[in-house]
Amino acid sequence: MAFRVYVDGQEGTTGLRLIDYLTGRSDIELLRIDSERRRDRDERARLLNSADVAFLCLPDDASREAASLVDNPGTCIIDASTAFRTDPDWVYGLPELAPEQRDHIRTGKRIANVGCHASAFILLVRPLIDAGVLPPDYPLSAFSLTGYSGGGKRLIAEYEAGIGEQLASPRPYALGMSHKHLPEMRLHGGVARDPVFNPVVGPFLKGLAVTIPLHVADLAPGASARAIHDIYRRRYADEPFMQVMALDDDEHNLDRGFFDVQGCNDTNRADLFVFGGAERLSLTLRMDNLGKGAAGAAVQNMNLHLGLDEATGLTRGSG
Repeated sequence: MAFRVYVDGQEGTTGLRLIDYLTGRSDIELLRIDSERRRDRDERARLLNSADVAFLCLPDDASREAASLVDNPGTCIIDASTAFRTDPDWVYGLPELAPEQRDHIRTGKRIANVGCHASAFILLVRPLIDAGVLPPDYPLSAFSLTGYSGGGKRLIAEYEAGIGEQLASPRPYALGMSHKHLPEMRLHGGVARDPVFNPVVGPFLKGLAVTIPLHVADLAPGASARAIHDIYRRRYADEPFMQVMALDDDEHNLDRGFFDVQGCNDTNRADLFVFGGAERLSLTLRMDNLGKGAAGAAVQNMNLHLGLDEATGLTRGSG
């Protein structure tokens, strides 16, 4: 028997990518809404409550409204907005967060899908906090370079239309230092204060890399590039989509000395790197911001919740 799945907001960037992942799967019956009725509250409520899994690919307020329409106790909601990511009544949809997280996703009926920048930051920081190497009150900063697809349909249209010479260069944004991902980065990263976070959108469709610089002297005694790399290897040893790259292997990690932000595109894989030396380190995690950073993560969460192999319909790729 196929599981019934509905995507509310299927015409947005994440919604369209979800439809791509799910179309053709023999174990999934996609529920569709007629385009002229996509704003019909009653029809949306009917479809939401008819689904085993309902994805919400909507702005925050619209997601809250859609969630309020679900009264079927058997419907699992996976929300892709920022509305519920720090809500204690919702499960944070990052299976690699902690050993018990998969059980929470399997049994939960309200799952808040991760943010792309946030998930990369958390996957870098949380293992070091848990291991006692990184003090929770360390004054963290993070730099993120991402493709323009993360900005949604309007930004994609601007880039693909080539509007303005400024689009040819990377563009920092959220310069008020209050990016919407900060609350989940702090809570699920286990840090005591918000990081100084600098996101930059680049002139490419997709691909994301978050980089965190660290001073070794400010870490726990015995900390080093090797020790931190070993923590990551142990933490992510059995994770199907996590790849801890070899330490100091420039031949595979870099292209003529340059880092490839798009190296995980079209996969659900996340590559983790430790760069640096005895005094300073640079921790970097890259992923496809539309894959592991959004729709791919949502499918992984759906698979887990439905009792399927979490890699069903997803690709790890090679790296």
